Amino acid sequence: MQETILHSWQDEAWPAIKSSKPLPMGEGVIDETAFNTIEIDKVFEAVNHATTTVGQATLFRSLCQPLSDIKAIKAKQEAVQELRKNQNLKAQLEQLVDSAATNEKNLHLLLFGEFLGSFSQARSKNEIEGYGYKQYKSGVRFIQEFVGHVQAAETPKSKYLNDIFNKVKAFTETRYWSLMEGPVYFVEGKITTKEERGDASFPIPVIFKPQIFKPVLLVLIFGLLWLGSLFAPVNITPSLRTIAVFIGPLLLLYFPIVGGYDRDYCIIPLRNEYKKAEPVAELLDALGQLDELLSFMKFADNFGHSTALPKFEDAKHHRISLTSAVNPVLGKDNADYVGNDFVLDDDKLVLLTGPNSGGKTAFCKTVTQIQVLAQIGGYVPAKAATLTVADRVFYQVPEISHLVDGEGRFGTELKRTKDIFLATTAKSLVVLDELSEGTTFEEKMEASSNILNGFFRKGNSTILITHNHQLVDQFAKLGTGLPKQVEFAKDAPTYRLIPGISRVSHADRVAKKIGFSKEDIDSYLANSK
Repeated sequence: MQETILHSWQDEAWPAIKSSKPLPMGEGVIDETAFNTIEIDKVFEAVNHATTTVGQATLFRSLCQPLSDIKAIKAKQEAVQELRKNQNLKAQLEQLVDSAATNEKNLHLLLFGEFLGSFSQARSKNEIEGYGYKQYKSGVRFIQEFVGHVQAAETPKSKYLNDIFNKVKAFTETRYWSLMEGPVYFVEGKITTKEERGDASFPIPVIFKPQIFKPVLLVLIFGLLWLGSLFAPVNITPSLRTIAVFIGPLLLLYFPIVGGYDRDYCIIPLRNEYKKAEPVAELLDALGQLDELLSFMKFADNFGHSTALPKFEDAKHHRISLTSAVNPVLGKDNADYVGNDFVLDDDKLVLLTGPNSGGKTAFCKTVTQIQVLAQIGGYVPAKAATLTVADRVFYQVPEISHLVDGEGRFGTELKRTKDIFLATTAKSLVVLDELSEGTTFEEKMEASSNILNGFFRKGNSTILITHNHQLVDQFAKLGTGLPKQVEFAKDAPTYRLIPGISRVSHADRVAKKIGFSKEDIDSYLANSK
């Protein structure tokens, strides 16, 4: 079960959008290394159209921890499809989310605000001046209005949306809703609701209302003052005597005593309960989930290339078929980005070759990023997509060894490859960017061949990026590898994926581009004399 957004904020000074983390290797679809290599951070920035903080945090959590249950993914897709067809319900949710985006800072301030002294002035968004009455009422009102909007909205038909609505409506049956509705009783240091207290008369409770003026308390104080004035030795009327002698000093004491008590013994304990309450956390998640669904549609409508809700099929091993797939990061605001078709069906191993800067890495990141986007239930940047759910998505790149490793570059990389191999199943998607670096060519050939054979026998989808065309020749002859290459025309990349094996690297072109070719070196040395 995913950690709620509110729970992920518990140790934060203020709600953070990127508060979720990928799960450890073997526990989630992607681990931290894959998260960084696939550049999920950049994917989030490219696809994020959520408007609330909790909605953006929900989308980021989905990308960190993609779903691996096909039923759960399809349920989210069905919710998106319902909103596409039911424009009235979509408009109601948009209005709800827009209102929440405007006012959610009130709840953040209640739950995470830092209380200042009574006479201090707030200088930042997370500081609360005064006694917190305004912040308490505004934060509670945010929850009440959100629940009210959901209750007033049209009842959805899709299971995912209906479950969200039911979760919000069920909040009205919790003690936290009763506390927010009031009255709140404090009995022997414990917070209780009206329902929890029942008809009990003793012990006499302190009743909290979020306002500085307490009519009953003020009447009691004035009554005591009036009685006291009757026995005063000065011969003036009771009302004047009370005003002159008692009221001015008492008012100076009343505000800090009553306000300080409410803040320290009522508002802060209540906000701590709300902050740690699972029903409140689930309520906020519901808002985030609604915002996330709307964000999916906004991404599809504004991306600038074709998008599609992918079709999912069940199979014994991973499969993927993409038509005109576009990288979600590089394709954003780039109408000229070249889309590619890609099919990995019964072929379990693709061997991708091509010159440097030809688009091999960008293409492999496109495939893995689309797989992740598909598994959060949203749209993917392609004209069509059919795929299976990947239980694991790995992307290995050459790693820099550290002195503490004691293994060198080859050993460091091999450890990661071994961990990936052991964690994968036939339903996994693996990208390997070069293999067996840091050793001789003969040993590289043998080690790479052994590793690729192992992945092939496991049955998962494996894509190898390599300049080692001899290795590709070996697997192509055996019929166990599908050779693909990035196309070049007139010494320039077209960024299209075509069949075949590239036997050139165009290293001289890259060297000239960055100004470090043989001619550049000769020129530098000649000018330095």
